Amino acid sequence: LEQSTAIWGKIGLLSFGGPTAQIALMHRLIVAERRWLSEAQFLNAVSFCMLLPGPEAMQLATYAGWRNHGFLGGLVAGLLFVLPGALIMLCLGIAYVYFGTFGIVGALFLGVKAAIVVIVLQALIRLAGKALQKPHQWVTAIVGFCGIFILALPFPLIIAMAAIYGFASNRQPQATTTLPPLPNGKDTVKTILIWAGIWWGPLLAIDLFADAPLLAEIGYFFSKLAVVTFGGAYAGLAYMAQDVVGQLGWLQPTEMMDGLGLAETTPGPLILVTEFVGFLAAFKTAGIAHGIAGAAIALWATFIPCFLWIFAGAPYLDWLTHQPRLQGALASITAAVVGVIANLFVWFALHLFFSETMITDLAMIHILTPNLASLDLQVIAIALVCAFLAFGRGLGLFWLLGLAALAGAMLHLVPLD
Repeated sequence: LEQSTAIWGKIGLLSFGGPTAQIALMHRLIVAERRWLSEAQFLNAVSFCMLLPGPEAMQLATYAGWRNHGFLGGLVAGLLFVLPGALIMLCLGIAYVYFGTFGIVGALFLGVKAAIVVIVLQALIRLAGKALQKPHQWVTAIVGFCGIFILALPFPLIIAMAAIYGFASNRQPQATTTLPPLPNGKDTVKTILIWAGIWWGPLLAIDLFADAPLLAEIGYFFSKLAVVTFGGAYAGLAYMAQDVVGQLGWLQPTEMMDGLGLAETTPGPLILVTEFVGFLAAFKTAGIAHGIAGAAIALWATFIPCFLWIFAGAPYLDWLTHQPRLQGALASITAAVVGVIANLFVWFALHLFFSETMITDLAMIHILTPNLASLDLQVIAIALVCAFLAFGRGLGLFWLLGLAALAGAMLHLVPLD
């Protein structure tokens, strides 16, 4: 376990670049180099984690640790995957509220946001290339995009509909090999009860005994998010942004994008942006101590459920991977997630490129539309350069973010107009 702890600490410090890069790093260190998991075990674990709500890379790390060293190994792997980035994110959040909206610092973030739009587009194209292999998968993705962008349907409803369709339409015959035995159901119930208590105990205590209603609301909101955000961080962000910005009013659209930019520059899951949201929302209410408490509660509600899903569900993985209909549900969910990520890309782009947007309502249709006169040509210029460097030159994540930040600073000092 000591050697495993060192490896997971290394992965936690180096896990930049989103879930695709993080999964690739884990594959290299724990499959190719150390053979802690076989190729089949690793790929089955990736598929299983994609079926779960929450950050799939963190859950994959927890599963790999559990598979090799049991409960303690899973706990160590999951925590070390998250904590380095969480500490860095907290420091960046504190710096942001004191310096991030003034002068050159704000210009740096503006450049980063232009690069983030390109990064989201890259993620969309990569996922679409893998997930949309058949015509019905393209239809599922388009329906998912229209459902959330045009009809403003809840993300969980879109995912549920896709899962039901994929489950019902997969007519692949059952494998003739003997199914692995099911784990002990009593042990599963015990695990669920223990981790549900760990998850909800502190949140209920805050609600009942602490005079801090916003902190309780943060805990409940991100607990709900942890249950319904299938498809990874980019998909979850679309659902989170709708409520955090549009309904709850905790953050402005520009602050939401700044948080995503910070999350892109730190190791660990991209969903660490929830920590930034919790911190900023609580900071606005009662200052720095309240902000740190909000960040901690957001982290707790985001990641503790991941341990519940893995420790309760991992023993069933061998049995689940022999069920063709569940594989069909996963493929359909992934196709719908492509449409949701497309919505995230359009949402970010419109709020970045135009300083004024509005919701146009036509009966059941609710479309985000920009004020064309508020187009920001400087941000468009940075985004176009970033797109050329990313797609045409294959520039890495950190170089891309760094150059975009530098471009934002330069345009702040010497504006085009």
